[in-house]
Amino acid sequence: MHEFLTENRGELIERCRMKVARRPAPRADGAELDHGITIFLDQIVKTLKAEQVDRPAESHRMSGSSGGVNAVLSELGLAAKEHGRELLQHGFTIDQVVHDYGDLCQSITDLAVELSVPISNDEFRTLNRCLDNAIAVAATEFNAQRDNMFADKDSRANERLGFFAHELRNHLNSATLALTAIKAGSVGLTGATGAVLDRSLVALRRLIDRSLAEARTTAGIPVRHQLFSVAEFIAEVQLSASLEAQVHKCSLTVSYVDSKLAVDADRELLLAALGNLLQNAFKFTHPGSEVLLKVYSMSDRIFIEVEDKCGGLPSGDLEKMFLPFTQSGENRSGSGLGLSISRRSVEANKGTLNVRDIPTAGCVFTIDLPRFTLPGSSSQTSRP
Repeated sequence: MHEFLTENRGELIERCRMKVARRPAPRADGAELDHGITIFLDQIVKTLKAEQVDRPAESHRMSGSSGGVNAVLSELGLAAKEHGRELLQHGFTIDQVVHDYGDLCQSITDLAVELSVPISNDEFRTLNRCLDNAIAVAATEFNAQRDNMFADKDSRANERLGFFAHELRNHLNSATLALTAIKAGSVGLTGATGAVLDRSLVALRRLIDRSLAEARTTAGIPVRHQLFSVAEFIAEVQLSASLEAQVHKCSLTVSYVDSKLAVDADRELLLAALGNLLQNAFKFTHPGSEVLLKVYSMSDRIFIEVEDKCGGLPSGDLEKMFLPFTQSGENRSGSGLGLSISRRSVEANKGTLNVRDIPTAGCVFTIDLPRFTLPGSSSQTSRP
C-alpha cells in the first residue's frame, strides 16, 4: 500500500483539495498549510513501510500505537498538534478539523477501489490508527488553543471594563463632591470647586466618547460615511477643546481652515479620534504653553495636525505609543487606549494617523485623509 500512496501522492492531494473546496470552509489563500495533509500522507507512508519490515517500535514512534498511546509524542502527533493550531488560526471549526483528515482517508479508499488496488486488513487497520491518532491530537490541540484564546479575550475585556469603571467612578465622584459643595452655598461656580466640576464633566464626556468609538471599531460596525465641511467640524471641536485647555492651564490655537475643504467620513469616529489626540496633547503639554490645531491640504489629501509642547518623546516611545494600554511620560492617568482607538478610527475612514517627534519641544500627530470639496464650491475637483 505504501507504494500505491507514493505513486499517487499528487492525485490524492488534489482530491483532498477538491473536497475542501466544495465545503464552505476558510483556506489560507488556497495553499496547503505547513503541517497539513501532505505531511500526514508522508507519515502514513513511513508507518506502512516500518510495519512491512516488522519494525513495530519504528511504526509507533512514527504514528503512535492503537488507542492513542504515546500518539501526541509521535512524529505524526507532533505534526497534528501544529496542524490543529494552524486550523484554528485560519478560522476553521472543530468539524472541519475532523474532515481535513478524513478527506485523505476517503480519497485513498476511493482511488484504491477505482484502480482495483487491494488493501489488506492490516494495512487498513494501520490507516485507521493513523487517522484516529491524528484527529485526536489535532482536535485536542484545537480545543486547548481555542479555550486559551477565549480566556485571553475575556481577560482583556475584563481589564478594559475595569479601567472604564475605575475612571468613570473617579470622575463621577469628583463631580458629585464638587456639586455638593456648590449646592451647600459655601463655594461658587467660578472658583476652584467649579473648576473641579468642569474638569470632571469634560473627562466624563471624553471617556464616554472614547469608549463608544472603541466599541464601534472593535465590533466592526459599518462606517457611516457623510460629506461634511472640515471648517465646521473643526469649529465644533474647538468649542469643547477650548474648555479642556483651560482645565489643563494651557491654550489652544486653531489655524484658518479653507471653507471649501470637506471629508467623506464617519463624523462621530473622526470626532472621537481628534478629541483623543487633543486630550492627549492637553494632558502632556507643559502648563502655560499652547497646543496647535492646524488643517491644510496638499494635492488630493487633507491633513489635520495636533502639535503639543510635551518636551519631546523618550527614545523608543515613537514606535510603541499606538499600542493598547501603552502610556508614556509621568502622567499615567487614563487607560492608555486613546491613541490606539484614534488610529483605528482614522483607518476606518480610509486615512492614516502618524506621529513625529520634535526633540526637546513636543510632538505632532497627523491625521491624513482623502480630500473632497463641498458641492457648489468654486473648486474644479470634488473627488480626490
